[in-house]
Order: sequence, then C-alpha cells, then structure tokens
Amino acid sequence: MIVVQPVLEIEGADGFALWPVAEWKPFTFMPLHGALSAAEVGTAVMTVAAYNQWQADDEAAPTRSVDPVGHFVRALLDAEDVLAPGGLRVTETARGAALLPGCCSGLEEWREAWFDLLDGSGHAWRGHDPSPLAERHGDVVRLTVDAGRDDSPAFEVAVDVLRRGVAGAERDLAGFLGAAADWAAVRLPDHAPELVGALARAVGMPPPTRWPKAAGPREPDPGEDDEHPGHHPSAHRFVEDERAEPHGHDGKEVADGGRVGRSLVGDDAHPSGGR
Repeated sequence: MIVVQPVLEIEGADGFALWPVAEWKPFTFMPLHGALSAAEVGTAVMTVAAYNQWQADDEAAPTRSVDPVGHFVRALLDAEDVLAPGGLRVTETARGAALLPGCCSGLEEWREAWFDLLDGSGHAWRGHDPSPLAERHGDVVRLTVDAGRDDSPAFEVAVDVLRRGVAGAERDLAGFLGAAADWAAVRLPDHAPELVGALARAVGMPPPTRWPKAAGPREPDPGEDDEHPGHHPSAHRFVEDERAEPHGHDGKEVADGGRVGRSLVGDDAHPSGGR
C-alpha cells in the first residue's frame, strides 16, 4: 500500500514558552492533517514562524518585550514568500520504504513539484542529503529514496494511484489549516486571520473559506492507522464515492481527478528489485 502525507520538519522546542507545544523529536517529520491536537498545531506554528525569522525586521526588536508573541510571529505574517521545511512523504508500507523530503525542499512548493511530475516534465527533484528522486515512465512513477546512493531503495507506483494520494495530501493540508484556524482563534486572536493566511502560503494552499468550530485535542482510538501512529486514517482517506478534486500547480482542477473509493492509496506499488 502507498501512503502519501504532507509533512513538516520540526524545529527543536527547548525553552519555547510562548504557547503550549507538543514533545516532538527535533528534525523529524510531523504529518499535517486536521486531527492534530492543539499542542501539535502549536508545534507546527512554532516551526514555521522560527524558520522565517531570517525575514524579520530588525527595527521591530523593541516590540519583543511589549508583545513577545506578536514579535515572534511578525516575520511570518509580513513575509510575502513564506517558507516551510518539508514536503510530501510517500511510503510503501509493504517494505517500509519512504521517499522523504530532502534539505532545501519546502512545503510551499509541493503543488508545483508534484503536478509537474504527474502532468508536466515527469521529473521531480525534492532536495538533497538525502536526494529523493521521482521520475514518471508512462503510467508508472519510479521513486528513488536517495539518488545519491547506488544501493538506494526504490519502488514504483501507478500514476493514477499516486495522483489520488496527492489529492489526499491536499485534503490533509486543508484539514490542517482548519485546525490552525481553530488554534489561532484561541491562542492568537489578534493575529488569527493574518496567521492562517501566512500558514496557507507556507503549505501551498488557499486559506480556509470558513473557520470550523474547534474540536480540541484528539484521543487515540481503535481506528488509528497502526503503521502510522498518531495519524488518523480519515485524515488521508475518503468514504466511498466521495469525489477527489485535485488541482494542478496553476490552481485549476485537473481533468481526471476521478472518483475515489475508501482509500486514496492502493496496493499498486511495485517494488523495484535489486536496489
């Protein structure tokens, strides 16, 4: 089975006290979806805000003591080009092989990269150290975990299966923005609309059209995906007969989004032997 998830590379939270954050191992990936707890959303917001501090206005430093939270997020709110370390993670669960975003890969550019792979050049470079590589060959996409290694694991997935997985990742990101809107309305009410707009730019999505009622932290239940703890299956799967509406990198709906069954991911993964 193939699982496609949008993931954010998390900064260390040692000493961070501006709002509650979840414990998360630094420099590992957090899947983004609508079932994140409030503390997990706080960790994601902290990471994106910290990652964009290089864009801060040094002349605004005096505001730090007056409004430390506002000062911390100001660079994120003011940035025209918001950056977020991460991208799409594609996992082949049968062997546990995973194509992870490399260094210099950003969530803000996931849409252009993956739809160019599916509908354009047929090639996607997703960073370095490791150097993940995705190449389309007809109706199949070959995913190489680290193209810089001769012995790198690689696997293949049908284009239609990957397209549905990417559509699921897009919906995960929409869910994350809804959770972030709930979080911001409580934690940063003075900056909430600006913050959610900045986060939307950071993950290559339009901002939510409505702000759903906050659901609060989610407790694990028997429906958890055992292979991906903490990620509720409904975050990347749809019920029978729901229509996927993936959009190309130009924001237009692709022609063959198609109808999706219970899972956006299928058993059409074909391990590439010998590597």
